[in-house]
Amino acid sequence: MEEEEEEEPAPARAAPLRCSRMQLQRSSVCSRAYFVVVMVFFHVYIVNVIGLLLYVHYNNGPAGSEGDAPLPAPDPGASPRPAEDSAQSLPRIEGIRVGHVQQVSLGPDRALAMRTLSLKPLLFEIPGFLSEEECRVVVQLAQLKGLMESRTTAESSQLSLSTEEVFSLLDLDQDGLLQTSELLSHSRSRDGTWLNPDNLRQILSGLEACPTGVLTLQDFRRVYDQSQRLGKLRSRFQQRNTHTWLHQGPGSHRVLQALRNRLTSLTRLPAALVELSEPLQVIRYESGDFSDAHHDSGSSHSQSGCAHSGNTSALRQVTCRYLTMLFYLSSVEEGGDTTFPVADNRTYEEQALIQDGADLTDTQQTCGRSNLRVRPAAGAALLWYNHLSDGRGWMGELDEYSLRGDCPVTRGVKWAAHSWVNVDPDHQQQARYQRRVAQGHGSRSGMEEHRQPLSHSDPHRDPHQDL
Repeated sequence: MEEEEEEEPAPARAAPLRCSRMQLQRSSVCSRAYFVVVMVFFHVYIVNVIGLLLYVHYNNGPAGSEGDAPLPAPDPGASPRPAEDSAQSLPRIEGIRVGHVQQVSLGPDRALAMRTLSLKPLLFEIPGFLSEEECRVVVQLAQLKGLMESRTTAESSQLSLSTEEVFSLLDLDQDGLLQTSELLSHSRSRDGTWLNPDNLRQILSGLEACPTGVLTLQDFRRVYDQSQRLGKLRSRFQQRNTHTWLHQGPGSHRVLQALRNRLTSLTRLPAALVELSEPLQVIRYESGDFSDAHHDSGSSHSQSGCAHSGNTSALRQVTCRYLTMLFYLSSVEEGGDTTFPVADNRTYEEQALIQDGADLTDTQQTCGRSNLRVRPAAGAALLWYNHLSDGRGWMGELDEYSLRGDCPVTRGVKWAAHSWVNVDPDHQQQARYQRRVAQGHGSRSGMEEHRQPLSHSDPHRDPHQDL
């Protein structure tokens, strides 16, 4: 009996051991399956994050952080790319906030700090953009070619015409109604002193706002009187300096080509836009030389076209400059600051340019009252956008905050250069222009014709926009 009692517990102890082994096996299988599922989801997450970063990198325009690789510089000897290569979008550098510094890479071993100076207009400063040797070469090339005088003074006399007389002169068919075609007929002539381009722009805006599409004498009186008051701000534009133009295309000095390639890499604009834009303008300011505040680009209008793209059907042609890049080729002992009178103003109104009887566009008198002034430093560069985006990635309306001028040089000499990128607000017109140039690229003379600077004597454009 004792033996039977001793044998009974043995099977009872064996059963738990089998059960325990089975439980351990199930737990191990579940753990491995869970681990595999977690790792699969983790890898999918990592792949998605990498894909998102790549998308942002290639679609957000220029580099905004250290380590971004620059775009390859365009081959100076290559033919202009056809219009199809130019995407229907214009990259813009993000300003983030005033004072923000971002690193830009302009070559394998060349990274520079770019600082945001204002958001209205979108304006950046890049110290060390040019080397001392490059500054010297550009100045010497300008001296070798020879500089011409840029002197524009205010009109000394005005015709005494009443509003009624102006209306009658513009009303070509004498029906008592002023139509767009009648008003724009005057834009083909620059010999009038009572209706300048600024007056014309104001009146055209008033006509477009009129529901009937025409102006009666009463309507015209209201619009014209306002345009006369506002037009005086820029009709008194003055400047004094000397300048010349240097081509940067094939056959030009390697320094000039390098500057153009550097601009293309910085802005990430299609190379064709940059290559077909105006030549480099080099300016010399001696003691007392200056430039009143102005807009580098003209305001787009339904009845106007861009001078560079050759839209001959437009009744009025204006200069279309998407952005400006200003190179400081020398420092200045005293004076010569670049001024932005209304930078980062809360609002923009032309009436506000007159403060306490002083005109903020008059750099000889009011440079000290400007919202933003930049001291010239040899080798530094400024970049700003003259136009807003149209919301679809192309060039939109003129950014009126881009008003800028040059304070008088009081001691020393100031050397500077402008590089503009010409873009037509109508991307289809811009594409047609690029196709025409590409088709005629076989002849060198044809290319030189397209790369001529916009002349001061062009009767369809404001005389002070080639500054």
